[in-house]
Amino acid sequence: MIVFSRYPEPGVTKTRMIPALGAERAAGLQESLTKRTLAVASEYRSGHSCDLEVRFAGGDSTRMRNAFGTDKEYRSQQGASLGERLIDAFAVAFNEGATRVVVIGSDCPEMDPTILDEAMRALSHADVVLGPAIDGGYYLIGLNANQPGLFQEIDWGGENVFRQTARKAIQLRCKVHCLQTLSDVDYPEDLVVCRHCLDPIDGVLPLTREGLLSVIVPTLNEERCIEQTLSRIVGHPNVEVIVADGGSKDATIEISRRMGAAVVPANPGRGRQMNAGAALASGDALLFLHADTQLPELFHQHLRTTLEQGAVAGAFSLRIDDDRWGLRWIEHGVNFRSRFLGRPYGDQGLFVSARRFFEIGGFPNWPLMEDVELCRRLRKQGTISLVEAAVTTSARRWLRLGILKTTLINQLCIAGFGLGIPPDTLHRWYRSRR
Repeated sequence: MIVFSRYPEPGVTKTRMIPALGAERAAGLQESLTKRTLAVASEYRSGHSCDLEVRFAGGDSTRMRNAFGTDKEYRSQQGASLGERLIDAFAVAFNEGATRVVVIGSDCPEMDPTILDEAMRALSHADVVLGPAIDGGYYLIGLNANQPGLFQEIDWGGENVFRQTARKAIQLRCKVHCLQTLSDVDYPEDLVVCRHCLDPIDGVLPLTREGLLSVIVPTLNEERCIEQTLSRIVGHPNVEVIVADGGSKDATIEISRRMGAAVVPANPGRGRQMNAGAALASGDALLFLHADTQLPELFHQHLRTTLEQGAVAGAFSLRIDDDRWGLRWIEHGVNFRSRFLGRPYGDQGLFVSARRFFEIGGFPNWPLMEDVELCRRLRKQGTISLVEAAVTTSARRWLRLGILKTTLINQLCIAGFGLGIPPDTLHRWYRSRR
């Protein structure tokens, strides 16, 4: 069993987390994830005849032993690319007499000993075992014989690493066994899985505070409306406001900070941004609010009452800030669907307990339909209630293209999603229509 990891040096490790966490906390995250992975590997080793080795980058063997214990072998990674480093690790292990070798990354907090057991057992009848990651890579690869060709001509770091490796294995006439798909933790939005799998440690992840509501607002160039939205919620007792920004080039970030909101930089895409904001929230309840939507008076009390009455989640009724009669019909349709079908959308201020949100894995990291998918999973657990009090959302998206055309585009997206069209494809089509 070989664990690939890095020495947790601030500013060098988990650099893609630094904008959201800072250098020290990003290094702390690396250390925490590595410790958890090694604990899982050690638990597996305790019941099996298995050597445990750590292949590390950065630091040295002494510092790695001081950080992660002396009960395992430490060797530095050799090679420029990940492919070269894997080739070297497998070659050394097989040359030293190993008959089955499994390499795992240290960025998968969902890993457990049963997965390692399945991987090792599968190598008795399969040549290659792969554990696919949601981001398109893999968190585990196992071999029962050295296969250096498996790691050549792979676009390392891209979203097709798993697919290319599986295709390469077939070309080499290897029998492949695939494990369940799990999450790697590489970007701020991935921290959602850590909130479910890891205890808050060393200040890396926030502690949940009972009675605190976290309002997460995804933004991208929203300087025209963000101040009005934040002015209604910043400063409320027992409410924290987190702006999850996807790379605004205007004054959105400056206005948000001046208003008193915390700003979390995130990869663009509403699902990713809301996950990143939620992962760094301290509230025991989470409310996701679009940047052009204003909450009603007493929103905090409405939310608490709804959750305390047993709903798994909730949303507010919808009001659109324009007097055109066509928009009144849209409001009626949205509120009818939400009340009787339990299908609110993101512009209605979705809210849920933090515990439940993290347990179901948060939003999918999609640019579109992330709210539909979240509500689909929530409805399997209970009722999504509609609050009579209404949020007020901007009419801008209906007025830009016209009420009828905007409604038709929205319904076509819903239908396409129901037919299995990937959200990324729908998003490209949606943007081209707008």
